[in-house]
Amino acid sequence: MKILNGTELAGFIKERQAHQVRAMTKKPKLLIIRDSDNPVIMKYVDLKIQYGKDIGITVEDYHAKDAKDISEKIKSANIDSEISGIIIQLPLLDKSKTDELCNLITPAKDVDGLGQNAKFDSATATAILWLLSGYDIKLDNQKIAIVGRGKLVGQPLYKMFTDSNYNVKLFHRGDDLTELKEYDIIITATGAPGLITNSHVKPGACIIDAGTASEDGVLKGDLAEEVRDRKDLTAITPTKGGVGPLTVTCLFDHVIQSTTNQN
Repeated sequence: MKILNGTELAGFIKERQAHQVRAMTKKPKLLIIRDSDNPVIMKYVDLKIQYGKDIGITVEDYHAKDAKDISEKIKSANIDSEISGIIIQLPLLDKSKTDELCNLITPAKDVDGLGQNAKFDSATATAILWLLSGYDIKLDNQKIAIVGRGKLVGQPLYKMFTDSNYNVKLFHRGDDLTELKEYDIIITATGAPGLITNSHVKPGACIIDAGTASEDGVLKGDLAEEVRDRKDLTAITPTKGGVGPLTVTCLFDHVIQSTTNQN
């Protein structure tokens, strides 16, 4: 069974990025806007700040008071030539504002790829493609299930797969998931700990767990422990170091590209 280690793949790309940044006259800068101190959000903000330091990119962490404050910060950052990329760290406290605020980010600086007209693909969805490709997981002639219709993973990944004519179906977390037993590749991103159990997974399946939730202060994915204990799977992401590290790496690839494009 393959362990789909995103940390290992990210290390190679990170080295290349550090060389790129050192060679740049104008150094990239990423702005992160958030409205919460939720532990899951802070984990990813801290990861991005540290990653930026490691490769020479400045990361500004802005804690907004409310949606109006987020809107004003985005508008000022859109015209700030020092800022290469802008992201809103999701989820927002008021989730109903997500689309409206993401669409305010100028497409050339939308490095998370969440706005309607973003110039970049979703960083998390792209990271999943990198992970599958890096471990030579073939998608042709496979039945692929995506569980979760979120803006970060489910929706953009489904579009990427359908655009490539792969055999893919999108499930909502509330659907009857016993049908998953028929699928060769399961990608789950619902943020519902333990949602996917052995009853949903056939022998030989490949599983990518991109779900993230905080339970009693511990970060957990969508897979029940019983699934992780199985030995009859083709491949699976580890509890830590699967999609997450590659998502951050992909995000900073977009920041570097954005800086180059703006120059």
